[in-house]
Amino acid sequence: MQSSNHRLRDMEQHHPLLSAGADVETGRNRTMWFIQDSCGMVCAGMTWFLVLYAEFVVNFVMLLPGKNFWYSLLNGATFNSLAVLALASHLRTMLTDPGAVPKGNATKEYMESLQLKPGEVIYKCPKCCSIKPERAHHCSICKRCIRKMDHHCPWVNNCVGEKNQRFFVLFTMYIALISAHALGLSGMHFFTCIKVQWNECSDFSPGVSVLLLIFLCLEAILFLTFTAVMFGTQLHSICNDETEIERLKNEKPMWERRMRWDGMRAVFGGSPSLQWCNPFTGLRLRRLLLLTHARRGGSEFSV
Repeated sequence: MQSSNHRLRDMEQHHPLLSAGADVETGRNRTMWFIQDSCGMVCAGMTWFLVLYAEFVVNFVMLLPGKNFWYSLLNGATFNSLAVLALASHLRTMLTDPGAVPKGNATKEYMESLQLKPGEVIYKCPKCCSIKPERAHHCSICKRCIRKMDHHCPWVNNCVGEKNQRFFVLFTMYIALISAHALGLSGMHFFTCIKVQWNECSDFSPGVSVLLLIFLCLEAILFLTFTAVMFGTQLHSICNDETEIERLKNEKPMWERRMRWDGMRAVFGGSPSLQWCNPFTGLRLRRLLLLTHARRGGSEFSV
């Protein structure tokens, strides 16, 4: 079965209709990946709202009214930069094809082109009528088979798979960092305001300021806990070359595992560098213009 899966990869690299993101039934490549799932879109919108809420409280309740210019400048620059990186990572995770197997490629012509030897076995997904490569699993929400599918995350309205896992890892890392930073700033603000009058600490009334800060702390604690755990489990999965689905199903590895740094290089690309932390890697202005033009032309976005 291993040789047949290698042949599948070779065929997809040389045939435009069999590559990820292309559908045999439509005969053309999709320009942008976006899952039209109501629950996922609501969760993704809530993620953006909560991050922007944290930005509002940190900037307008704590930092801008502060009397220490350098304290406000340094913390504001750090927090806002991390927030931009977090939102950029979220967008890249949501709008990147996670590694979808071409829909409808289980045709007679394609099967014959594989030239399978006697005894070789390949698997066909009855739900999306595609040939399932090794380590691919079907997602009922995306309605596609996804290569190295780890899980479907409603907070990014997408599956986490072979092609967007690095952006999901960056998203969890940056959200954990801004959550910890927000907690630290909130603690300092409470400590400072206890010594003086609350009216001198913020442009808002004391009652409103306290409510905004309490909600921010609760949000930061929940986000920090969730994303820190997800960040750790993702790194563990990458270093052991085992997805969450494979671990839960206790699937025996039939592939050659890439352990530790080899697994990290396979996901993030190249040798360790600051580029690993850059969610804008691989993004091209020309590509964005083409996608925008295609969107205005009324192309499809759902899968």
